Amino acid sequence: MKSYPPPFAIRTILVSVAGILAAQQFPFLPPAPAIGAIGALAIALWLSGLRTPAGFLFGLAWALGFAAVRLQDTLPAEWEGRDLLIEGRLMDLPQRLEKGLRFGFEPERVAEPAGVLLPHSLRLSWFDSSVLPQAGEHWRLRVRLKQPHGFFNPGGMDYELWLFSQGIRATGYVREDGENRRIAAASPYSLQTWRQILHHRLTEALAGSPMSGIIIALAMGAEDTIPPEQWEVFRRTGTAHLVAISGSHISLIAGLVFLLIHRSCALLGILRWPPPSVAALSAFAAAWFYSALSGFAIPTQRALIMIFVIMVGVIGQRQVRPLHTLAVALLAVALYDPSAVLAPGFWLSYTAVGLILLTVAGRLHAGGWWMQVWKINWATSLGLAPLLLLFFRQVSLISPLANLLAVPSIGFLLTPLCLVGMALLMIHPPLGKFVLGLTEAMLQWIWRLLERFSELPLAQWNHPAPPSWTLPFALVGAVLLLAPRGIPARWLGLVLMLPAFSSHTEPPNAGHFRLTLLDVGQALSAIVQTHHHVLVFDTGMQLSETFDTGSAVIEPFLRQQGLGKIDVLVVSHGDNDHIGGAASLFKHMPIEKTYSSVPGLLPMTLAQACREGQVWEWDGVKFEMLYPFGTVGNENDNSCVLKV
Repeated sequence: MKSYPPPFAIRTILVSVAGILAAQQFPFLPPAPAIGAIGALAIALWLSGLRTPAGFLFGLAWALGFAAVRLQDTLPAEWEGRDLLIEGRLMDLPQRLEKGLRFGFEPERVAEPAGVLLPHSLRLSWFDSSVLPQAGEHWRLRVRLKQPHGFFNPGGMDYELWLFSQGIRATGYVREDGENRRIAAASPYSLQTWRQILHHRLTEALAGSPMSGIIIALAMGAEDTIPPEQWEVFRRTGTAHLVAISGSHISLIAGLVFLLIHRSCALLGILRWPPPSVAALSAFAAAWFYSALSGFAIPTQRALIMIFVIMVGVIGQRQVRPLHTLAVALLAVALYDPSAVLAPGFWLSYTAVGLILLTVAGRLHAGGWWMQVWKINWATSLGLAPLLLLFFRQVSLISPLANLLAVPSIGFLLTPLCLVGMALLMIHPPLGKFVLGLTEAMLQWIWRLLERFSELPLAQWNHPAPPSWTLPFALVGAVLLLAPRGIPARWLGLVLMLPAFSSHTEPPNAGHFRLTLLDVGQALSAIVQTHHHVLVFDTGMQLSETFDTGSAVIEPFLRQQGLGKIDVLVVSHGDNDHIGGAASLFKHMPIEKTYSSVPGLLPMTLAQACREGQVWEWDGVKFEMLYPFGTVGNENDNSCVLKV
């Protein structure tokens, strides 16, 4: 039996992925002739037998070409902020906002003005709670669009990059207009129509349940109904990967179907077709269907490609080498979407699979299944810690224990129950509702334990993002620590991991300060750091119940700098673009003292009114409040003014 894939290809695969990653570091996009020249050189080197440099240049040319094509699909600058009457189709389930909806929209034609070319995918908001468009429906809408833009701050999410990775090249909102109307219903055979029906029935069956958002996310990947406080529990316990349709869920379903069909073929004596091939086709079909429930989200696409690669090896009767197959899947996903290499989930998912294979493959005394689960939890928690620090600047210390409970219960028990309950809703609604009620009761019990874990004082460790040069050493160190006992000097893995976990950001010297003005849109937020203290002046705005710049911008920046508390918070006045992020800062970070011209609007009972003449000194740096002298009529004119 031939090896699949052949060992000689692995090096070429890895350097090709390295070329794709290198393309993302370019400060500008080379012209088309230069990209073509790189591709031609790659072909010439390949034909000459120089496969390693050819693979690197091929990956480089492929990623640059992909970026050039996607960047051409953009909104012309002259049509930003202008009214457009467009017709098109809702691409996914509308996401309910505090006031209105947000949804993906695929424009099919521009009715007014004629001749305008729009990107293939838009992201629209409709601030009208009375309308209820459904996925797959065709609508005529009056919109205003703009090119993608997001906040750009150290430590914060790059929203523009996320939109690019989703293929969304313009955002905007629906204008109130008499022309806004549905022009065609969704096709009854459309995938989005079925997703909308399933979502509606799940929402009805789980109405009033505090666990409804989690169950819907487990069943069909719709995460927008999970409240922020539940996300916080998942984040602190390191179990967020369990609440959306991800690689682990799809692999679980594919594996269960493969084993079930393979065993059934053997028991029933079905030998007309090879049982492994029948099982492989069935497993891939199940994985495809489960991915379809999530609308083929980016993480599910990666998992589906990996399962496809594995099943092709099974059907082709090739010797499937797990690590080699993982490398093929890595390249397949990177070729399918080169921008995926910029997503934390890309590296976390493939590193996790590699760590699992390292832990369980080729061990002579693997122990029972419970020991296997514990080893996998320990291996992934240790091995992913450097990447978690790099991407999120925090590591859940309770994660091995929390996942030991959550992975078997949520992954192996509740997820299949969610799918069974959802299927029964379509066939026999009362029985489906009963199964979902049973699922909810079990989830409530598990949830109480996760909440207790998240409340532990040392549940989560926050640390500045390590320098990039420390990551290869840390990953090699993790692999060495997880190696079989016969490998000598495994303790050196701790030495290799030490630089990543001991790095820190140098504070300003005594007598100096560092001022950082954060990008919070039209609002204001500034951070002043001295040698031992931190002051935050204004907190930006709150855009919705689930999004504000306190949690999205200020807290990530402070974590990225290794700052775990705020010594003084100054909120100059009570307008939303200055006070909007304060509530989340009070919730997520300790704050020693607060000054504001509107202390009564802050959740801190000890907040003081700012007044001219308030003075303090930190580390040789003097702070003096210059204004207000007293209360005046206009709130803006009553703002705090601070001199540093």
